[in-house]
Amino acid sequence: MANRIWNKIEGFDFKEILFEECDGVAKITINRPRYRNAFTPLTTHEMSVAFAYCREAQDISVVILTGAGDKAFCSGGDMHVKGRGGYVGTDGVPRLNVLDVQKQIRSLPKPVIAMVNGYAIGGGHVLHLMCDLTIASENAIFGQTGPKVGSFDAGFGASYLARIVGQKKAREIWFLCRQYSASEAEKMGMVNKVVPFDKLEDECMEWAYTMMERSPLALRMIKAGLNAELDGQAGIQELAGDATMLYYFLDEAHEGGKAFLEKRKPDFKKYPKLP
Repeated sequence: MANRIWNKIEGFDFKEILFEECDGVAKITINRPRYRNAFTPLTTHEMSVAFAYCREAQDISVVILTGAGDKAFCSGGDMHVKGRGGYVGTDGVPRLNVLDVQKQIRSLPKPVIAMVNGYAIGGGHVLHLMCDLTIASENAIFGQTGPKVGSFDAGFGASYLARIVGQKKAREIWFLCRQYSASEAEKMGMVNKVVPFDKLEDECMEWAYTMMERSPLALRMIKAGLNAELDGQAGIQELAGDATMLYYFLDEAHEGGKAFLEKRKPDFKKYPKLP
């Protein structure tokens, strides 16, 4: 493994995740190895705060999501805090706030890499699916447990999975709740690459550095475009918002606002009408 230094991102008092940065790459680590990095409402709240920071931070170009230790990426929701209505936090309120994190990953205008270092099961399996890219260690295990424990994810966890592996395979994964090796997951198209465990972080960073050499706006637009076809009006809105941002860089857009402030009619005739 390369000798790199991860620096804690200051300003946060996280209890169940680690939030670090190295060379423009942020790393969000679920830090509950004793529970195979199962998440609680606090875990997902902290992840949400971290992803929100990554969206705004100008010095962050790529985000890596992983789990602490060498046994698990994430084993889903912590069954010890599952109650009626959701997962119950210290405030006694049941929540499914991991769904908010899924949407944040989906709409983050920067690439997100899942660094899968062991079990990616249940809700953890869905989290890796939501990331743009998945790089797994050879000991990684993938699968669903929902129907075995009285749970399911009929949102992205079903529909997006089916888009990746096909309807028949997605039904197999959900109905049978089998577990699949990293190589099997790679053959299904769920995983981009499988590497030895001691090469996992190096491989993720190499992919991150390569993407950082690409146009950030082009990556943002292609991510929005890939999502738009699957995400309905919400996906179209995301793509349209990015297109609006691009338009605001043009002199033509500024002519309208400038004319309004100068109390005159805008002169749009001078701008090209390209075929």
